[in-house]
Amino acid sequence: MAVDRVGMVVHGGRPEAAEAARTVRAWCAEHAVACKDIDVWNDGERRSARQEVAAAGDPGLVVTLGGDGTFLRGARLAAAIDALVLGVDLGRVGFLTEVPMTMVRTALDAVHDDRLDVEQRMLLTMRASCRLEVPSDIEALMSYGRGPLLPPTGVRSDCETGGEWGVPLDVTALNDVVLEKLARDRQISVGVYIAGRLLASYSADALLVATPTGSTAYSFAAGGPVVSPGTEALVFTPVAPHMTFNRSVVAAPDEPVGLRVLERSGRAAVSIDGQLRGVIGPGDWIGVYAAPRRLRAVRLGPMDFYGRLRDRMNLTDAPAAVADGTPAPLWPVRSAPPGDLAHLALPDDPTASG
Repeated sequence: MAVDRVGMVVHGGRPEAAEAARTVRAWCAEHAVACKDIDVWNDGERRSARQEVAAAGDPGLVVTLGGDGTFLRGARLAAAIDALVLGVDLGRVGFLTEVPMTMVRTALDAVHDDRLDVEQRMLLTMRASCRLEVPSDIEALMSYGRGPLLPPTGVRSDCETGGEWGVPLDVTALNDVVLEKLARDRQISVGVYIAGRLLASYSADALLVATPTGSTAYSFAAGGPVVSPGTEALVFTPVAPHMTFNRSVVAAPDEPVGLRVLERSGRAAVSIDGQLRGVIGPGDWIGVYAAPRRLRAVRLGPMDFYGRLRDRMNLTDAPAAVADGTPAPLWPVRSAPPGDLAHLALPDDPTASG
């Protein structure tokens, strides 16, 4: 695949990330590929995704060197210009990143020689009753020492704006959009609508809408389901709701989720992929729905999502089940699947020679 420019997002706090970055720069020099660091906290201030990638020369491939947080920053940049994104795993969880540090050159060679899979990941976008801004009186409180905040959200110029459909915000989320309380001693009250119909009014610490990719992040920690990243769906999960119905709801990809702050509720913060983007008050609303484009992530082969789930979540087998026999790590068959199963995603025969 012809990639003439690479942008790197490097976790500045990890020495191994700096070492991996040197490897990427050396590879790019050997292959006459331009390479540019994308410092998302350049000069102590944040810029929009389009500003950051424009300053890097609009790279065709964004390489992230860090953990899942670094990958999310790179995905925000890649999604803005429909670039490929490749995640090098230097983190502790690693649900999003693809290759270990020792395989950086191998991965870049695969991209260069077009020996890669491009995985399409669902993204979320939003409309809102107003533009999102962070009031100056809470900016310092909400930054948590993690660096400067992102600039105010822009408005998508290619969409109709105004009226009861609100403002189309120029944002994308790979993991989730979260509406959460600001005051420790008071929950937020929010009417939740799915496909235009009121589901329920919630009093909760937070309410979130996740993609299947984000189902293993905040949504999972709040008791939500694990959803295959190959699925297209919106996962609504309440966090500590003060009501009997505390379950997640999995909506179809064409069913938007609306969150309206009720009249006597306190203010609520809006976060996108863990980044505070604004604060809304009583009467305001946000609508979260599937973005028309997808993130294009580089894969060197099929992703073993369930093997990774077992490993990353440290899943253990029930003692009673172990006493009844230890299962094989893969479905224990050696022959090719019959015709009626041939279209299914099943592991290859581990005994087959390459």
